[in-house]
Amino acid sequence: MCHDTDMDEIDYKKLFNEARKYFKLEWDYTKLTAVEKMAVLLSSIAFLAVVIIIGAFALNYLISAVVSALAVALDSMWAAHLIAVGILLVLLLVVFAFKKQLIVDPVARFVSKLFLKPEDNE
Repeated sequence: MCHDTDMDEIDYKKLFNEARKYFKLEWDYTKLTAVEKMAVLLSSIAFLAVVIIIGAFALNYLISAVVSALAVALDSMWAAHLIAVGILLVLLLVVFAFKKQLIVDPVARFVSKLFLKPEDNE
């Protein structure tokens, strides 16, 4: 009878050690997954920042070209600048009016897919 008690004690120790190993591996997996997803998120933010900066320079040159062409056509530099500012304000109002469709929804979809999609190996 004493032999069965020793065997049960050994099985519980073994079970406890296996459970401890399992939870440690799960914790390590969770940390690795979080680091991977944060790396994807931060690299996407960096890419977006570069695109915005380059786009701002391109838009600046485009507006300068439009102002130059309008100044020649209208023979008035101030009128050309006013028209260019008007175009930019209309563009700004369109972006503001459709901010949910253009900005909020795509960002929310990207982040939710990144953090909430089920893993392939499960």
